[in-house]
Amino acid sequence: MERRRIAILGSTGSIGRQTLDVVRQHPDRFEVDLLTANNSWELLASQAREFNVNNVVICNEDRYHDLSEALSGSDTKVFCGIGSACDLAGSSQVDIVVAAMVGFSGLLPTISAIKAGKIIALANKETLVAAGSIVMGLSRKFNAPILPVDSEHSAIFQCLLGASGNAIEKIHLTASGGPFRDWPKERIAAARKEEALRHPRWNMGAKITIDSATMMNKGFEVIEARWLFDIDPGHIKVVVHPESIIHSMIEFSDGAVLAQMGHPDMREPIQFALSFPERLTLDNRKPDFAEIGSLTFQEPDTSRFPALALAYRAIGRGGNIPCAMNAANEAAVAAYLQDRISFYDISDIVERCMEEEDFIAEPDLDCILDTNARSFRRACSLIERKNG
Repeated sequence: MERRRIAILGSTGSIGRQTLDVVRQHPDRFEVDLLTANNSWELLASQAREFNVNNVVICNEDRYHDLSEALSGSDTKVFCGIGSACDLAGSSQVDIVVAAMVGFSGLLPTISAIKAGKIIALANKETLVAAGSIVMGLSRKFNAPILPVDSEHSAIFQCLLGASGNAIEKIHLTASGGPFRDWPKERIAAARKEEALRHPRWNMGAKITIDSATMMNKGFEVIEARWLFDIDPGHIKVVVHPESIIHSMIEFSDGAVLAQMGHPDMREPIQFALSFPERLTLDNRKPDFAEIGSLTFQEPDTSRFPALALAYRAIGRGGNIPCAMNAANEAAVAAYLQDRISFYDISDIVERCMEEEDFIAEPDLDCILDTNARSFRRACSLIERKNG
């Protein structure tokens, strides 16, 4: 495999940092051309120096001076603003783009990279949740393959490689159940953010950890799987698997099931996307099945975790409704992290915004941008009323 040049959109977040750890393990295979961050200019500067990066973008323009000062005397060129991230993601110097920005903000830079025909290592769920039809259409048009980085979708992708072209009957999307898996509804209702942020299996950023606690994250993954693998949402089944050893499964018409397994370590799916179709060595924990002992599975409880049902409802309706759901969720999760609303207020606000959004069956990109802004404002208004 030739040395691949990588752009990491969101390099200071959890996925971005773990991507750089993969690069550290294989400096002969990967080099980093571009790093972007929103606010964390100090870590971004440190990463740029360590990897001798050509270009960096700080999306928050207020931090541009700080970053420029930190990188003065280096060969790294410093840019600011989301427009610069979009332009540089499509640079001819880049082979593969790791889309790891948090939330809806990752959509436009990812689309820019797709239009430039780049390989996309997709870790940003919201890109497909908000604009799945548009993004997949552009991927086909510009011959820009999208390789999944989420552990569940990477698992499905890897299982499909062993399917020999046979059509799949069903996807079994595994979920850890989050920190409140065994909690009664009354206790969940009073859960503080500090409790919601204690994920039992995965080390993730705050937003995705809250999404895991509500199970909205799993709902996003249902929508993501629908677009990545062109399968009806009715054939995507969520199963709670607390050990997080089986990352997902595919089922065939004869009942045979293929599963992809491994310890919960995001570096594995990240590396597979970067090196595909090769498998490289990875300094990680390997599964010892005698030590693991047993694997358990449960049905998800949508009475305790209504966000999962909302996601199925959103993709069932289609159009711009998943985008409205995502925007409302971003606003509500931010408010919960600021102690402004309660845990179940998150799903209540999302449901209200979905119900009040004008349905557009075949939205274009401008419509998606408008829906996102409108639903986010609506959610913020509902949050203000709860605090009034």
